[in-house]
Amino acid sequence: MGNKKRVKTFDKKLLHWFNDTIKNKFLDKFMYYITNLGGGWFTTGFMMSLFIFGKNKMRLIGLEGLASLTLSQIFVQILKRSLERERPFNRFDSVNRFNIVLKDYSFPSGHTTASFSIATVMALNFPYIAIPVLLIALLVGTSRMYLGVHYPTDVLAGIAVGIFSSLIVHFQLIDYLKRLMIFMKLA
Repeated sequence: MGNKKRVKTFDKKLLHWFNDTIKNKFLDKFMYYITNLGGGWFTTGFMMSLFIFGKNKMRLIGLEGLASLTLSQIFVQILKRSLERERPFNRFDSVNRFNIVLKDYSFPSGHTTASFSIATVMALNFPYIAIPVLLIALLVGTSRMYLGVHYPTDVLAGIAVGIFSSLIVHFQLIDYLKRLMIFMKLA
């Protein structure tokens, strides 16, 4: 069996486990709500609130988060439009749909990318909350498979893109962000 076929088999089996095998009423509601923590409204709103209402370090963290989100979502959109991977609920009749209608492509998961982007920024700046914020981000990624809108490899790619984007911003661009805040008289 070739590598491509192994990945497809892995994707389909793990997707089935998350979307059907463990399906129950509690998780149906829980996953539907937890997935919103990776959505654009929540992630952008959270970082904007830190930037607008925060002082000094919190304001900088808000700006760092916004920069990380922006960079990560640029990567997401380039990959989605280049690879054009159909969503699982469009490919398999057996996938539980949860009345979710999405018209964009599947790879990588934008919600997972955003949640790991934010979680990584928070973990780098506040190491003592690293485990809880990364677990919440992992729940967002899991919810995307449970809800049948992403394959496991979409989620894994989202994790990688979110973390990578945050590391670039934190270790390569943070000095520019600090200078921008001084220039704008926000620091």
